[in-house]
Amino acid sequence: MIDKVVSSAERAVADIHDGASLAVGGFGLCGIPVALIDALHRQGTRELETVSNNCGVDDWGLGILLSDGRIRRTISSYVGENKEFARQFLAGELEVVLTPQGTLAEKLRAGGAGIPAFYTTAGVGTQVAEGGLPQKYDGAGGVALASSPKEVRSFNGADYVLEESLTPDFALVHAAKGDRHGNLMFHATAMNFNPLCAMAGKITIAEVEELVEPGELDPEHIHVPGIFVQRVVHVPAGTPQAEKRIEKRTVRVEGEG
Repeated sequence: MIDKVVSSAERAVADIHDGASLAVGGFGLCGIPVALIDALHRQGTRELETVSNNCGVDDWGLGILLSDGRIRRTISSYVGENKEFARQFLAGELEVVLTPQGTLAEKLRAGGAGIPAFYTTAGVGTQVAEGGLPQKYDGAGGVALASSPKEVRSFNGADYVLEESLTPDFALVHAAKGDRHGNLMFHATAMNFNPLCAMAGKITIAEVEELVEPGELDPEHIHVPGIFVQRVVHVPAGTPQAEKRIEKRTVRVEGEG
């Protein structure tokens, strides 16, 4: 079996070229491959197309690429916590393909399973299916690019819209554990989009908090088998590169309650 461990995040992302498409794991600020994103940011790669549930926050995760104008187009389902994202979208600097969250997840899963397209009820009767959903503005309040209509078919008396699957050039994911063969385990809610992205990417790069030797992971607890993973980077928990943030911290005032 191939030892897929590379020595640094910089080496792992070195061949991600300008204009590449990236599937990036995470949900909110949970399970984000921060070290890989930071390395890509330092590398200076531009004109990226990202596929991710969200686009980070203004100063963290994919937000650092966005703030520097490195992202040309994003396919996402939730973008509500990033003010710079909203500014770029409305200014005509960013193309956005808003996608129902379950549809986005299935686009990635199906792509990884070799299924080119599928039918779903999500979006039937809306601009998702009928077209006209703004994807890029002209900077003056007008729509420069809108979505196209999609095929709708009836099955057993119900309408379904045809959605194409996603197979991005690269996938960046964060796992709690991984071995040298690329087998991965995710912790709790970091399961979110990480396994789906890992399956869909043509080249999948995983940062792992704990690196173990082959055979140490219980086969029944492996979430993504190594066949889907091409590179592994060890980013130990507790190091600055493995920082974990809380998106919205709620605390009580001392002395109250």
